[in-house]
Amino acid sequence: MESQDGTQQPHLVLAHKLFLLTHPDAQDIEKVRLKEEVFAAVKVDDMASLYETLAADSVLEMDQAVLDTMRAKIDDELKKLDEKIADAEENLGESEVREAHLAKSLFYIRIGDKEKALEQLKVTESKTVAVGQKMDLVFYTLLLGFFYMDFDLISKSIDKAKNLFEEGGDWERKNRLKVYEGLYCMSTRNFKKAANLFLDSISTFTTYELFPYDTFIFYTVLTSIISLDRVSLKQKVVDAPEILAVIGKIPYLSEFLNSLYDCQYKSFFSAFAGLAEQIKLDRYLHPHFRYYMREVRTVVYSQFLESYKSVTIEAMAKAFGVTVEFIDLELSRFIAAGKLHCKIDKVAGVLETNRPDAKNALYQATIKQGDFLLNRIQKLSRVIDL
Repeated sequence: MESQDGTQQPHLVLAHKLFLLTHPDAQDIEKVRLKEEVFAAVKVDDMASLYETLAADSVLEMDQAVLDTMRAKIDDELKKLDEKIADAEENLGESEVREAHLAKSLFYIRIGDKEKALEQLKVTESKTVAVGQKMDLVFYTLLLGFFYMDFDLISKSIDKAKNLFEEGGDWERKNRLKVYEGLYCMSTRNFKKAANLFLDSISTFTTYELFPYDTFIFYTVLTSIISLDRVSLKQKVVDAPEILAVIGKIPYLSEFLNSLYDCQYKSFFSAFAGLAEQIKLDRYLHPHFRYYMREVRTVVYSQFLESYKSVTIEAMAKAFGVTVEFIDLELSRFIAAGKLHCKIDKVAGVLETNRPDAKNALYQATIKQGDFLLNRIQKLSRVIDL
């Protein structure tokens, strides 16, 4: 399951193709090509168990001869690997024994046998002394976790990696782990933490086995827009040279980011519609598609209303390039959900903002906590008097 420097890990490429193959919005002609590519990838890596699962789910057609050939190859290769392990244990040193066990682990990962791969990685870890090599085993486990979208395995592996770093570890691996953790956070809807981790890794990105640099920038911009305030967005994203060098290659992304910052709302909605398709067809973002769309609209509506004490619904609709009915329906939903601090005067056709006063809210919270503390002290004094 290793990948060459600068290339995405083949199994993650396969996982994305499988995702698109079962996606209702993917075009039929595209699915024909994907089906052929998935079958070729499964066949090349002798992924017998995955092939059986896909055939059972009617994603691929079952060819018993192909399956039997895969199983024969797997048995033959496992026999060779076991012989190498036995030879290393009898005639060679600890380093060679570890390498032989690692080769078997990587073989199980390659054929997609998750349970046996995890077992063999544990065996390999027991033969490993160096912290860096132990970290590499964690990265193999993380890649396995992302292939199967096993968030429990990913979470435990990230915690394990952090514990290993307390024993030592180089900066290159620490920076790589930030991207892995960022992807995990994004996949589990913790966009704020994901944005911070991605932004920390922009200048040191080497995690090409997860995704290309363009995709990394795509994720960084998307998570930052709904997580950062305007000042931070300008400093860390809009003016970041690493982002500026790549953002133009990604359709709609530059317009999406800059039109939001420059308050060009009509252009923003146009770019937003274009990006929506990319988000929907992304394996990690797809489960959060509706949530992300709501959060982005909350950010942009809040930014528009920030400049006004009151504004007509017609003026807002014109600024966004949509109908009055659409903006009225949109805002009523967000106001009811407590996402926007304003009210609609339907008769006058006006929006009146009622932004909460931060200082007043802090004062009220302090008073409330003070009352609570005094009550506790009074109760405690009564107990002491008794």
